[in-house]
Amino acid sequence: MLDKLAAVDTRYNELNDLLASPKVTSQPELLMKYGQEQSGLEPVVTTYRRYREVLTQLKDARGMMAEETDEEMRAMIREEVDNLDSEITELEQELQVMLLPKDPNDDKNVIMEIRAGAGGDEAGLFAADLFRIYSRYAESQGWKTTILSRNESGIGGFKEIVFQVTGKGAYSKLKYESGVHRVQRIPQTESGGRIHTSTATVAVLPEMDEVEIEIDPNEVRIDIFRSSGPGGQSVNTTDSAVRLTHVPTGIVISCQDEKSQLQNKTKAFNILRARLYDIEQQRLQAEHGATRRSQVGSGDRSEKIRTYNFPQTRVTDHRIGFTSHRLENILNGEIDEFIEALTKTDQEEKLKQLVTV
Repeated sequence: MLDKLAAVDTRYNELNDLLASPKVTSQPELLMKYGQEQSGLEPVVTTYRRYREVLTQLKDARGMMAEETDEEMRAMIREEVDNLDSEITELEQELQVMLLPKDPNDDKNVIMEIRAGAGGDEAGLFAADLFRIYSRYAESQGWKTTILSRNESGIGGFKEIVFQVTGKGAYSKLKYESGVHRVQRIPQTESGGRIHTSTATVAVLPEMDEVEIEIDPNEVRIDIFRSSGPGGQSVNTTDSAVRLTHVPTGIVISCQDEKSQLQNKTKAFNILRARLYDIEQQRLQAEHGATRRSQVGSGDRSEKIRTYNFPQTRVTDHRIGFTSHRLENILNGEIDEFIEALTKTDQEEKLKQLVTV
């Protein structure tokens, strides 16, 4: 580990020199590239330098304790040694996590798809609750949420809603939300007061650009039709809605929220690229299921990952056995405790995998 950290520190210093050189400062693209690389290395370098500093302090403190004869002074030095030992352990753990292979999609924007599952109208209302959770969480992170496509149910819910979350690190935090979410509560339509169980499925897809996922235009059928949903004054008056059919996979995507046909087409292709990437990832995971790094981050669509129990104001993530009784806060987008717990578990599992390799 120390060799890797020393190499990172060396590269950081090289980037400092490069960013100060006239050859780089005169090329904006190169300046941005090196600046981003340095920014990514900075947290590791800062922690590594603190680690080396504490090691030196610890060595000096142990030397002082070996020479000191006054018991009161030895007790003070021993306390300092204990504190430095504790800090060393914490820093080593931080550095191990920092050196874990990074998911190349972590900094990407995401496309999220929420679909009502079992439970009829109640499932649609739950899908709307989940959309509120994620849109409010995104707002708390300073991210932007844009609806790409929606199919509303008659009582204020969604049969399906697809939306984009734009912001640095969006995928790194939201990727653990993929799976089946379950709600247990008395539906608004239930007169007898019985608790019903309904489900909704969440898919979190990293947004891919045209270079990363190339689509053959000859494999996509494009149909234009008249909008019938939200979209302003142009709805029902212009042929602005777009439907894409990807012939090889049978994927069908419709977008009609924008007034412009071009905007709807762009959104539809964004969704298509994300889904095609996801299909390929699912195929690779199926082939290498035995060596999957972490069940927490597997994104298995059929896996029941979380239950929202209204009578007990309880939310439980079944993958890690984590429970919170802050249901009302969670419905308002306060899901940090789940994301932090899932991230920690994922990191711990990956560290175990590295040890056993």
